[in-house]
Amino acid sequence: MRVYVGFDDTDVAGADRGTGKLARWFTDRLPEGARLHGVVRQQLPVLEGIPYTSQNSSACLVVDLADPESVDVLIERAAGHIREHFIDGSDPGLCVVGDDSPSIGALMDFGRLACSTIVRQKDAMAAANGAHLSGHGGTQDGIIGAAAGVGLTLSGWSGRFIEFNGLRDFETIVPVTDLEARGIRVLAIDRNALVPGPTDLVDTRDWLRPRLWGGGAVLPVENTAPGCWRSINTKQRH
Repeated sequence: MRVYVGFDDTDVAGADRGTGKLARWFTDRLPEGARLHGVVRQQLPVLEGIPYTSQNSSACLVVDLADPESVDVLIERAAGHIREHFIDGSDPGLCVVGDDSPSIGALMDFGRLACSTIVRQKDAMAAANGAHLSGHGGTQDGIIGAAAGVGLTLSGWSGRFIEFNGLRDFETIVPVTDLEARGIRVLAIDRNALVPGPTDLVDTRDWLRPRLWGGGAVLPVENTAPGCWRSINTKQRH
């Protein structure tokens, strides 16, 4: 059974950790028999009237459970993880949805809506109808981003992986075949759109963050020379 665990609004300005890091830390607290598929960062809009810390992002873990009965344990541990690591002054929210939930369609629609307009807590609760959605402090506005992050991840066409098959362990220059061996597809998006060869080299620019496209991890690249590619992604400098 595949389960989606969304976190949002767990930090404040100037904190030493953000929601993405808190989500990645949770991988160490998964129930026995659970396997992490990946952690996806979802960007939500920066609009007047939407409170956010710095970039208005949420994070969603994609977890495979051997035992569907472990969902309750997963929820309990995720809530405890928030209580342990959230920063005072934040408004954390948690959303947990299984791939058999009847709320999937509504959450996907909600995630897309949240990318272009201001949505409210009542909208998130209506979309999550039947799925777990809970606030854990402050205004509890974090339920909005948590639900939207899950919905966007469920769509399979939004966000970027911040954890996936040891992506942080790669060197700067990586053969295409090594990326594909970890389940990361390399896709040319430049004008010519050549197909990268298995022995071609990819410059990750020291920041390997595949996109969630078509339900999988895809690294968009551009051609720089014969047999050489460069990731279009680079770390934002603040």
